[in-house]
Amino acid sequence: MNAAGVNILNALVLIGAGLYGYFGITAPDGTNSLTALIPAGFGLLFLLMHKGVANKNKTISHIVVLLTLILLIMCIMRFLKIEEWDSKKYIFLACILSNSLALIVFIKSFIDARKSRV
Repeated sequence: MNAAGVNILNALVLIGAGLYGYFGITAPDGTNSLTALIPAGFGLLFLLMHKGVANKNKTISHIVVLLTLILLIMCIMRFLKIEEWDSKKYIFLACILSNSLALIVFIKSFIDARKSRV
């Protein structure tokens, strides 16, 4: 899988997780949490930056990697705070797996690009 493909996959997983977290999970008082839309916002941002990643624009690719790392750290922190294995924890697990895969592929593509120049 290349960087552009994993960027699309990660964006779709994040959008799906965010929308499910907002519309599918309600708090005990019956409200929806706006913070559940954070992954969806990152996913939309990744979709907007997809053309730059696909064209191997270094600046955009590095911004996407930085945002992916920040989101991965946020998801890990929230995942560890949730004690029960409920749908919230599974959403964060999906985001962690998706962001981890994306980071691995992005870093591999950076290494391959560096090797091809030398």
